[in-house]
Amino acid sequence: MPCCAATNRLRPLSHLPRPLEAIRQFTPNWFAVVMGTGVLALALAQWPGDVPGLRVLAEGLWLFSILLFVLFTGLYTARWVLFFDEARRIFGHSTVSMFFGTIPMGLATLINGLLVFGLPRWGEGVVPLAETLWWIDVAMSLACGVLIPFLMFTRQEHRIDQMTAVWLLPVVAAEVAAASGGLLAPHLADVHSQLVMLVTSYILWAFSLPVAFSILTILLLRMALHKLPHENMAASSWLALGPIGTGALGMLLLGGDAPLIFAANGLPGLGDVAAGLGLVAGITLWGFGFWWMLMALLITARYLRTGIPFNLGWWGFTFPLGVYALATLKLASLLSLGFFTVFGCVLVAMLAVMWLIVGRRTLLGAWHGELFVSPCIAGLAK
Repeated sequence: MPCCAATNRLRPLSHLPRPLEAIRQFTPNWFAVVMGTGVLALALAQWPGDVPGLRVLAEGLWLFSILLFVLFTGLYTARWVLFFDEARRIFGHSTVSMFFGTIPMGLATLINGLLVFGLPRWGEGVVPLAETLWWIDVAMSLACGVLIPFLMFTRQEHRIDQMTAVWLLPVVAAEVAAASGGLLAPHLADVHSQLVMLVTSYILWAFSLPVAFSILTILLLRMALHKLPHENMAASSWLALGPIGTGALGMLLLGGDAPLIFAANGLPGLGDVAAGLGLVAGITLWGFGFWWMLMALLITARYLRTGIPFNLGWWGFTFPLGVYALATLKLASLLSLGFFTVFGCVLVAMLAVMWLIVGRRTLLGAWHGELFVSPCIAGLAK
């Protein structure tokens, strides 16, 4: 028996009754892997100075994240085709449905990579592709930000003592799209199209951030009254850093675009105001993010005393830390303050270490099939 058990551990998908079960149990949670990988690629590309080989590594990670996105899209589409009745149960699940937001957020990292890596390599021809993908991302983000909360209000069962920061995932997608719009808008050839994308991005930012902060307020109350969530949700303590870091990054990027784009469209004064507001808002949100990051570190240390079981939720350690690192490095470039430069590099290094840890565990879990679990059909007979 020990020999047979060892043999099973070596076989791929050995924990599944049949290989097709990987598709049957596939959930949107996997797109968090794309988010974490994509944001690490973007963060490494922003590392100050010229480190030999670092940009090549970053571009390789971005290409890898594209491969993952295509693979996961194929697997999740196959689930809806082959197991439609079970796949649609996700809409009634109070936790797994939140991870629909990881799909547009994962796509946003790929769009940003087209500008950071694709533009220098392939030229301006990537801009129309990025623009098309961005509008698709916007549509998905708006759908997630409205339809998932509507299901929460009408169909799903929720209790405040069971609430976690995963409530943020469908809402924050629009904010991530706003930050991507801030990167993309200056590259559009038509000045009117630049204005449309800039204004749309501001709307997306406002569509997301106030709702996210409302959820954060409830989350603080929930933790004060009912203490920390179960250790299975330990990584969710970092998710709150996501909307804060993305909000700061979005305002810094949009404020940087505003003067030229508004001036080109006959609104020069408005651009200067937007630039000033963007910088002030970015610094202010960064400060709030610093508080939450310290709190998340303390909470994680508390969980580590008793052990944290591994699951795909561990990718929640990566993307929020990544966007906060990007906001920090953006402040460093705008303010030329050494503190932000050093601290941004520390955050990127932390992100790289965490990505290696979580990536290794994910690879092993996927190989053995342990991570292919769909809670919304867990009670059904296999």
